[in-house]
Amino acid sequence: MSEKKIEHLLNRREFVSSALALSGTAVAASMLGASSAWGAAPKSLDPIDPDIRFGITGALWGDWPNGNLRMSTDMQQIILDTARFGLQGIEPYSGQVVQFLGKPLALKQMCDAAGITLIDVGDLPRARPSSAPAGGGRAPNPWINAEGNTELIADMVNFARDFLAPCGCDHWKTNMGSRPEGGPSDDQLKTLANTLNEIGRQTIAFGVRLAPHPHVWGPMEREHEIRRVMALTDPKYVWLTADTAHLTLGGGDAVQIISDYYPRVAEVHMKDTYPNYRGNTSTPTPDQHRKASLYHNLGAGGVDFPAIFKVLRDRKFKGWVVYDLDAPRPGDGTGSIQDNLAVNINYLRNVLHVKFPSPPQHA
Repeated sequence: MSEKKIEHLLNRREFVSSALALSGTAVAASMLGASSAWGAAPKSLDPIDPDIRFGITGALWGDWPNGNLRMSTDMQQIILDTARFGLQGIEPYSGQVVQFLGKPLALKQMCDAAGITLIDVGDLPRARPSSAPAGGGRAPNPWINAEGNTELIADMVNFARDFLAPCGCDHWKTNMGSRPEGGPSDDQLKTLANTLNEIGRQTIAFGVRLAPHPHVWGPMEREHEIRRVMALTDPKYVWLTADTAHLTLGGGDAVQIISDYYPRVAEVHMKDTYPNYRGNTSTPTPDQHRKASLYHNLGAGGVDFPAIFKVLRDRKFKGWVVYDLDAPRPGDGTGSIQDNLAVNINYLRNVLHVKFPSPPQHA
């Protein structure tokens, strides 16, 4: 069927729905792959390093009821948008894939049908929320404390074995829970390192590299904490997901950290922040973030993306660079989800010269 005829008979969303309904596997993949209008990504998008692949997380699809981000669980729409804008892969968050627990290949087949890759899953999905401790207090973070640590390790390893490995995911981005008041002690950082080592030692047997994600308001927030944990973990078992905004917001130099730990960088998360946060000695608070997002579209000026890409290109990075930004907030002036996608695709095209097609005019 010609591309022109497809567009005449069906709009894009109806066509994907029909294709997925037909088989979810080879037939749909063949139908979708036949049309360049779907944004099917060429094998190489980067003009210098053909092994850099470009993806997106699922955080952009969502809304803000009562001021809290609620990510969409409509994976069909998320996959459709990812493919249509020319991106090569999707990294959904844990809550977005709970629906696929026990049937991971159903999600992989949806991605395959649209011509994109399931990169991995952000964090550990749970079929039900962890129970709160008696008395209604907050449970200790099992990443840095003994309580719940054994169960955490088992759950992480089981998910890598039962979900990520069958889907062909070769690494796993994970946050590490909440930050203790006053910051983690050295003993807590040692516990964190031991936890990461043990999970990574077991998941690598399934071909899955554990890649912790330093995050503000988590136990790996400030640069000295990142460097301490990286020094205490085994490079054979523990890699790194380097988030450009979080490294900056935590007071670190994202370019230097990525350069220093380059052999262990499994994935780069791309998002920007504001120039005034560079080199800060005190991390902005969650209250500040609730009032106005600390995260921003690429080009806000807090992160030196040309310098980061110079490191990646000069050293021949082979892996995923993943755009990661929360859904637009009401009244923040950035427009729709599709508007935000277009702004960032155009930054990558025009500033970093990545070979994306022009964003669709009508999303």
